[in-house]
Amino acid sequence: MRCHGPIDVHFDHRVFFTRGVFEPGNGVLEDVLSGGADSTRDRASGGRQDGHSAHRGVVFIDDGVARAHPGLEAAARAKLGGLLGVDVPVRVVPGGERVKNDPSHLDDILRAIHDAHLCRHSYVFAVGGGAVLDAVGYAAAIAHRGVRLVRFPTTTLSQDDSGVGVKNGVNAFGKKNFLGVFAPPCAVINDTDFLKTLDDRDWRAGFSEAVKVALVRDGSFFDEIERLAPAIVRREMGPAVRVIERSALLHFRHIVEGGDPFETAEARPLDFGHWSAHKLEQLSGFELRHGEAVAGGGALDAMYSALAGGLPMGEAERVAACLVSLGFELDHPSLDDPALLDGLEEFREHLGGRLTVSLLAGIGSAVDVHEMDADLVRESIDTLRAFGPRGTDENK
Repeated sequence: MRCHGPIDVHFDHRVFFTRGVFEPGNGVLEDVLSGGADSTRDRASGGRQDGHSAHRGVVFIDDGVARAHPGLEAAARAKLGGLLGVDVPVRVVPGGERVKNDPSHLDDILRAIHDAHLCRHSYVFAVGGGAVLDAVGYAAAIAHRGVRLVRFPTTTLSQDDSGVGVKNGVNAFGKKNFLGVFAPPCAVINDTDFLKTLDDRDWRAGFSEAVKVALVRDGSFFDEIERLAPAIVRREMGPAVRVIERSALLHFRHIVEGGDPFETAEARPLDFGHWSAHKLEQLSGFELRHGEAVAGGGALDAMYSALAGGLPMGEAERVAACLVSLGFELDHPSLDDPALLDGLEEFREHLGGRLTVSLLAGIGSAVDVHEMDADLVRESIDTLRAFGPRGTDENK
């Protein structure tokens, strides 16, 4: 006997932009928590599930965010507890790659989910940068084979790219996101007030992903980033949020309209510049921020595109100049490490199938290639050294 049939699973992907999400007058969370798959049944039963306890939840907050916003824990507990009708515990977790590198942190998150007696209709609320969202999202996805996740990205990078996506994971064996799952969140809530307390390095980091998506999807957006770069460096919220929202929308559309949200095909246009970026992070001991590595990797692949004859050199120089104008250093000691080229095979292995790297045919237009010339990669690195000062392992 042989059985064969399609399995179609429907997800609603929802992204909200707001300010003061945990303030009493903000209604976004009420919309989110009343919009789940069981909302009609739950509201008819006064928030109860077939006579059992109301939805439970647990909040995980990035330790850096908790320090920058001293009243956040109490505000989140009060707001969510009021909406769910139960006490909602709050846990503070390490921020940055620490939470993804040390397996004990994943165990702690899973233990908190267990101790809160969450079920598959309960909620995990993740408040933090991309690494915290990755790790907490992974825990939520594997607990009971999936607990509802609500993300609150707090950095420019997580609001304009990673937090809008459907990937979750942690690092293992020295490799980025070796353990992970595709699991769409119940909702993503981008509260732009969180961005005001970022240090300059984390503020800057997310705009490399905006440049990336503009390069492969929308040339007019790249023009806008070039124009707004001085205002972004001055941390003017209006222009910055405009760029973050447009980047988030392009990433969102790729996920919901691109036909491959779980990346089963070979092409990964939104991973432009990432084969070297992931390796640069690893070679720097993860001291290099992801956004900083993406800036270097994107500039490298733009220059490679030009030297390979697919992109006018003037366009590659525009890419490098734009990134420098945003405050990025495009050179780094790890670019000289012979192990950098190992990133190509690691990238292929992580994505599956044959090597597929997106390069540029023009600003706003990507083309896929299936091999990279090592000598041309080195020449691209040497050419980039003309753009700005050399970084350090501390990237000060």
